[in-house]
Amino acid sequence: MSKTRTTPPRAMVLAAGLGLRMRPLTVSRPKPLVLVSGRTLLDRVLDRLDQAGVDTAVVNTHYLAGLVERHLTTRQKPSIVISPEPQILDTGGGVAKALPHLGKAPFYVANVDSVWLDGPEPALNRLARSFDPDGMDGLLLLAPTVTSHGYDGPGDFLADGLGRLRRRPKVQVSPFVFTGVQILSQRLFDGAPAGVFSLNLLYDRAIESGRLYGLVHDGEWFHVGTPDGLTEAERGLASSREGPNRR
Repeated sequence: MSKTRTTPPRAMVLAAGLGLRMRPLTVSRPKPLVLVSGRTLLDRVLDRLDQAGVDTAVVNTHYLAGLVERHLTTRQKPSIVISPEPQILDTGGGVAKALPHLGKAPFYVANVDSVWLDGPEPALNRLARSFDPDGMDGLLLLAPTVTSHGYDGPGDFLADGLGRLRRRPKVQVSPFVFTGVQILSQRLFDGAPAGVFSLNLLYDRAIESGRLYGLVHDGEWFHVGTPDGLTEAERGLASSREGPNRR
């Protein structure tokens, strides 16, 4: 096991989706620019990455891409690289396209619709401290299924005592849902297909080799995928120690 733990210097924010489930809010506004308690979803994720020490963030764009790209010109940190997708490449294809901008070290990946409140230690710092590049191809931030906000599904993963993940059997409810926040190794993408594909394809391969792990979030997590999820997130932020307009 490696004893060295370093903060990933680069990250990717997945922001190219159509936001269909967020309509009517996304008819003329891309989902990354939807406001949650006065701050955009995109800025909330980028703020977290900046606080974690990330110096460069790649943001993929597709739907109403010009609005997203103009908005990002207002940010000073982290440094932004735009990865345009004329055709949506799904999560795996989007990250694979951006690999030349993500360096050789492990990197963060975060969904733009993931909003979270930290526990005693920032979640991104916990991920960095827990990621073992020798033994892991991916470390996913998980949230307890029953206490997640804006999520009502059956969960995604089961974990053993060491945090190694396996898929939820179809007939069961699992204790953990994937938050969309993670650290990935470039190794995960060895032999990945070209074009459109989901990260789930690579997760399954990493599960088979025992190299996909999970870390349970010790704060609150909000999935802002629908207008109802947005309302729930704003309610949670308003009642938290962060207040409605804090980062």
